[in-house]
Amino acid sequence: METFFAHETAVIDKGCTIGKGTKIWHFSHVMPNSIIGEQCNIGQNVVVSPDVVLGKNVKVQNNVSIYSGVICEDDVFLGPSMVFTNVINPRSAIIRRDEYKKTLVRKGASIGANATIICGNEIGEYALIGAGAVVTKPVLPYALVVGNPSKQIGWISEYGHRLHFNEKGFAICEESGEKYQLLNNSVQKIQ
Repeated sequence: METFFAHETAVIDKGCTIGKGTKIWHFSHVMPNSIIGEQCNIGQNVVVSPDVVLGKNVKVQNNVSIYSGVICEDDVFLGPSMVFTNVINPRSAIIRRDEYKKTLVRKGASIGANATIICGNEIGEYALIGAGAVVTKPVLPYALVVGNPSKQIGWISEYGHRLHFNEKGFAICEESGEKYQLLNNSVQKIQ
């Protein structure tokens, strides 16, 4: 008995693993050897390529292609029509399947609509990639990046709010009340 929901128009290939409570919507395709965790939501017209790994509670909005080499940890958000790449120098006439680069999206990170993530980069925990950004280098945990090419413009809380650090390097999330410390260009939540 299946423990996940797949719309009748979705294509689920043999050999993939799909977690309990996951929903896969219209015209989406989950390919062999991909792993989708529990409680994920795969929107309309999404492709999950072979060997992709999605953790628990990953939200994939409409029109996203997640190519081989991509790993998303738990609680990742992939905005509408955002793009991953998996080859640095693609050519139609040259097969480069053995050259796929890994892209790691860490726990809690969010990638905005129409953003592009160039392969081989790591998106840090709870980072927020602004809509339309083009990420060409690794992104620090809790970083807020925007633009083309993307540039860090600040820091973000786990609840997705800008962090405003005082002269001692401390900030409080306006929604959760959680405290953060900025030290040596690195943000940590204070327990």
